[in-house]
Amino acid sequence: METWIGLAIIVAIAFWAIGIYNNLVNLRNRVRNAFAQIDVQLTRRYDLIPNLIEAVKGYMAHERETLEAVIEARNSAVSGLKQASADPADADAIKALAAAETTLGGTLGRLFALVENYPDLKANENMLQFQEELASTENKVAFARQAFNDSVMSYNNSCENFPSNVVANTFNFKHSEFLDIGDEQKREAPSVAFS
Repeated sequence: METWIGLAIIVAIAFWAIGIYNNLVNLRNRVRNAFAQIDVQLTRRYDLIPNLIEAVKGYMAHERETLEAVIEARNSAVSGLKQASADPADADAIKALAAAETTLGGTLGRLFALVENYPDLKANENMLQFQEELASTENKVAFARQAFNDSVMSYNNSCENFPSNVVANTFNFKHSEFLDIGDEQKREAPSVAFS
């Protein structure tokens, strides 16, 4: 009889550990899925930037330094996104992406500040279209980043709370990093008002 009770306890503990393990896997996969949504939106944003540069080149030929800074920041952000996409749980890759995004946002802000000095460019149909698309994409990036950070919080909570932290540590589930782009309280989408 004691053998059956001992066996039942072992089976119950095994099922408990399997349940926690499966929950951790599910949460980790939610983090990866949420990052995939960020990847889609940031890629769309990065694809808009070369077209934006082409639209302003003719008007802002003597602002070459700013245009090159935007292109360089965009390329750095694309590289950061590729690295982070390879492993969204890599804290260093997420931090590098956040830094690249902060730099890109700053250079785009400078570009749009310069656009204000060119009335013909502000009224250009292509610029108005880019304004609409970039503003829409910025909103989608913000929502995707929020969903990602929510998934990271749930995953990290499961990795850190007892008793699931025992299973997480045993099977090497690593803490994930939030994607914070700049100072979240002060960060705004790049100004794209061309009116």
